[in-house]
Amino acid sequence: MTHQLEDTAEPPRLGAGKMPGVQRRSAMDAVRMRIGMAISLGLLKPGERLPDQEDVALGLSVSAITARRALASLAEQGVVVRRRGRAGGTFVADSPPQSVLAELSASPAESQAVNRLVDRRLLFECAVTHYAAVKATAEQLDELDRLTRDMAASLDGSHYHQADEQFHQLVGTASGLGTAVEVYHETLAELYDYFIPYPIDQLHKSNCDHIALVAALRAGDSKEAVELARRHVDILHHTMFMGLGS
Repeated sequence: MTHQLEDTAEPPRLGAGKMPGVQRRSAMDAVRMRIGMAISLGLLKPGERLPDQEDVALGLSVSAITARRALASLAEQGVVVRRRGRAGGTFVADSPPQSVLAELSASPAESQAVNRLVDRRLLFECAVTHYAAVKATAEQLDELDRLTRDMAASLDGSHYHQADEQFHQLVGTASGLGTAVEVYHETLAELYDYFIPYPIDQLHKSNCDHIALVAALRAGDSKEAVELARRHVDILHHTMFMGLGS
């Protein structure tokens, strides 16, 4: 998937026309909410340095100008602080205003919508993984291995996220399920709209699932591969997407 980073791009609107009952939210507000949720959940801690705005844009699949405006807005509200100089950047405030963080949360409708998306992905994930164990080519398996190495070498969530998305898209493609793969990819894209920043060490742990999955695919062990995929989706979506469990 190619992500639009040009400042002239018109950012997409989260929830626009995709999930019934979900309020329309501008791309900037969606980024604000995703960063706010990460702080509220303790995934981003007081004093922690956020990635550069280009990496925020890359990791959250928005334009660079959207990321810049979102960070500036959060700074104005005291959620983050911006420092100049060689050791500068954007940092989580020592005491982010709780009233602002309370506003930066998913609505009940959004939480329900994300849960429905997770259920949809779980069904797709099991199906594409089963057929990938039967149909994946040696070249596709080698590429999946390369992507796991990219994730293992990632130093931040933004670059990990890119390789992770490519990994799951390729598993779908390897299944050879035709137009159903397109619907699976669309479901992934919708879910990634709700992805929140996560510590890289935790992401590296989740990459162990990817490595085990590739091994099961190489062995043609569809039962093991499907169980790995099911567990991976269940665990990640209860810890890595905003609104779940609320």
